[in-house]
Amino acid sequence: MSRTIDYGNLMHRAMRGLIQEVLTDVRDNGLPGAHHFFITFDTTHPDVRIADWLRERYPSEMTVVMQHWFDDLEVTYDGFSITLNFGDTPENLYVPFDAIQTFVDPSVEFGLRFESQEDSDEEPAEDEETAEDNEEAERTDAEIVSLDSFRK
Repeated sequence: MSRTIDYGNLMHRAMRGLIQEVLTDVRDNGLPGAHHFFITFDTTHPDVRIADWLRERYPSEMTVVMQHWFDDLEVTYDGFSITLNFGDTPENLYVPFDAIQTFVDPSVEFGLRFESQEDSDEEPAEDEETAEDNEEAERTDAEIVSLDSFRK
C-alpha cells in the first residue's frame, strides 16, 4: 500500500487556522484600521446555525461582512459565532471553519478561496467569474523554479 501526502487537505487546514487566528485577534483587540472581512459560507453545512428566515433567503451560500458593527464574537477550534445586524435585526450566526468558501479582507487585497471536490472538477462558467476572482488568481500564480537551474 502506497502512502501519499495530502497537500490539499493540509493547505486547507492551515488556511482555516489562519482565519481562526485572525478572528481570535479581532475578538481580543477589535478590527484594526480599515480592515474588514467578507466571509462567504455554505449555508447547507450541517453545523451552520442561522435564523430560519436567513436560511430561506440564502439556501446555498451567504456572504457576511464584519466591519462597523458586530457583537459577541466567539472563536473556537471548529468555528466562530457572531451577532450581525441585518436591517436593524441583530442575528447570531455560527459558522464552522469547514463551511467557509471565501475569506476576503479588501483593505489589504487579501483573500482565500476554499475549493470543494466538486469545484476542482468543474471550470466556472464565464459569467460566474468575478473581478475579485480574477485578481485573486493573478496574485496566487507562482513561478516554479527548478533547483537544478542554480547548480553549476
